[in-house]
Amino acid sequence: MAKITFIDPEGARTEVPAEPGKTLLEIAEDSGARLGSACGGVCACSSCHCYIRQGARSLEEMTDKEEDRLDMGFDVRPYSRLGCQVKVPEDPEDLVVEISEESIETWYNEHPEHRHEQKKKKGA
Repeated sequence: MAKITFIDPEGARTEVPAEPGKTLLEIAEDSGARLGSACGGVCACSSCHCYIRQGARSLEEMTDKEEDRLDMGFDVRPYSRLGCQVKVPEDPEDLVVEISEESIETWYNEHPEHRHEQKKKKGA
């Protein structure tokens, strides 16, 4: 089975099986990867913004709705996607997904009990 490796801006890596039919956001939430989702995964914000570093060609193309919403994101790159919109296909390649700074900041806002971990890593 293919795998997904989530890498957050702090360097934490979470490697999990790629579950066909689930979105990257669902898989991240199930596995504890720190992918934020201020809107709850309904494509109403850009907080689950991530970068597909490996395996992008095995994913469906971005929809117009995702592209429009991604325009709200920070540091958008050619390989940017919204985790709530990327469904893992039936026969995916291994994926490497880098979580954006905006997404992990959203995750900390959603999980304030972990904010002290972020401060330690930044040396505060």
